[in-house]
Amino acid sequence: MVVLETYKDLPSTPVTFYNTEGNKTGNWRTIRPVFDESKCTRCYICWKYCPDLSIEVETEGDFPKIDYDHCKGCGICANECPSEAIVMEKEAHK
Repeated sequence: MVVLETYKDLPSTPVTFYNTEGNKTGNWRTIRPVFDESKCTRCYICWKYCPDLSIEVETEGDFPKIDYDHCKGCGICANECPSEAIVMEKEAHK
């Protein structure tokens, strides 16, 4: 088993290069990822594994932010988060 010490141990590109900018898909999500900044170590593994580029980091050292307009609620970020700083919660649709 490979142990990653920081996000710098990951390849230098995210899983995908394309987002769904022109196609907002967040409205059909049933669960959403929610960050607990007190647990987040800013390892950026969530950003690296997000298949839709829905997790954004503007500057190294910032906490990740979720683009809920495009997040589909797949839960990959929560599953990959080594510090369990992301939990999936039921979506409250309007």
